Amino acid sequence: MTGSRVLVVDDEPGLVRALAINLRAHGWEVATATDGAHALDLAASWRPDVVLLDLGLPDIGGLDVLAGIRGWSRVPVVVLSARQHGEDKVEALDAGADDYVTKPFAMNELLARLRAAVRRAAPSDVAEAVVEAGELAIDLARRRVLRAGAEVRLSPTEWALVEVLVRNRGRLVSREQLLLEVWGPAYTNETGYLRVYAAQLRRKLEVDPSHPRHLLTQPGMGYVFEV
Repeated sequence: MTGSRVLVVDDEPGLVRALAINLRAHGWEVATATDGAHALDLAASWRPDVVLLDLGLPDIGGLDVLAGIRGWSRVPVVVLSARQHGEDKVEALDAGADDYVTKPFAMNELLARLRAAVRRAAPSDVAEAVVEAGELAIDLARRRVLRAGAEVRLSPTEWALVEVLVRNRGRLVSREQLLLEVWGPAYTNETGYLRVYAAQLRRKLEVDPSHPRHLLTQPGMGYVFEV
């Protein structure tokens, strides 16, 4: 995988240095981060081919970093963790990790897993971490919305709804799909939820909530987010 880019995220400086030296010796381009905030910035700006992610970070939990990356990117993520319990591995894989390596590890095995993750990845990932729509900036990596430069406070459910719509911007998302992705399979008939939350979001995001530019309703069908 000569020339492939790997982002190494771990809060142990000694391990990060050792990994960087070994990976560069095997032809990888390496960027490093020792906390979650820097990791999210690098994932968006440097565009690695694979991310090696420790779960025990000092600021943002590793699973939250993974969720932030998965909000906009399908880049392969290999979790590196000292946690050896089966439930931790399942939780990481369910959250979107592509592989899971426990510490301590053999370097040749780690290299093989990174190479395999890059081979399995999609040929390209052209998604943007920050989507701009008028005075709105929707940061899919950091899970936040700015309006005219000021952060808009959204509830977890409001954010989940925004995220689905923005990932599908310009396309109709059916009411059933939104209810399934945001609330779950038991709620696919609860269309009233969508009306309530769409109204709340328009009040927070639109210049004129009664004449929305971005969060549009297709009566009887679903919703579209227009940039």
